[in-house]
Amino acid sequence: MTGLALSDLLVLSAAGMFVLGYLIINQVILRLMLLIGTALYICYYAVVDTSPLWPAIWASMATGTANLIGLMALIYGRSSWAVPKMYRDVYPHFKMLPPGDFRKLMKVAERTTRPAGYMLTEGGRPVSKLYYIIDGAVRLEKFGDSFDIPDAVFVGEVAYLTNRRASASTILTKESDVLEWDVGILQQRSKRDPRFRLAIDAVISLDLAGKVARAGSPIQRLESPVSPPREPEERSATAWTG
Repeated sequence: MTGLALSDLLVLSAAGMFVLGYLIINQVILRLMLLIGTALYICYYAVVDTSPLWPAIWASMATGTANLIGLMALIYGRSSWAVPKMYRDVYPHFKMLPPGDFRKLMKVAERTTRPAGYMLTEGGRPVSKLYYIIDGAVRLEKFGDSFDIPDAVFVGEVAYLTNRRASASTILTKESDVLEWDVGILQQRSKRDPRFRLAIDAVISLDLAGKVARAGSPIQRLESPVSPPREPEERSATAWTG
């Protein structure tokens, strides 16, 4: 059996890189393997015949360039450079998201300062905006109860998810730093971009989980020791989601 020629080694190595790449789930490593395989194929096309196979070389260079651009975009989306400068102080609130997904959310957000007394949502009325309170103070009124909720929370997220009217009234009690999203724009982007939808759903779900964990304590503090206990159904309805 004769030994393998250089061209044989190149094509076998290139095929091996592609096979290994397709077996790897990590997108960065996968693209690196395909990039190496493409480079080996180009070398193969250059030496397999007496003259280089230029059509195959140019085609491989085109696919390799596209893969390289995708790789750079993937790495950029995972790096801190993807976080917009204006929102770098906000990113720790959303650190569960990759920087690239956070950037997508901030592209359709408006950061603004709202004065004390500004009504975010009104119970029973449609919600046109989703809010995130970066720094501030909010009072929530629901089922006759009124209590303060902490900052670093979403307001109007239940109405956004269910496409229903606001379940509570929420009012700022001091000047607050707020992120605002137009609900219509969010819904449109979510339909067009599944990754965007997953990002907004992830941060809202985490926010809701925190609210459920803290839901009972504000109500209990408001109840008088001599007041009759509430029925379980009524107590569960007072969870302070907006």
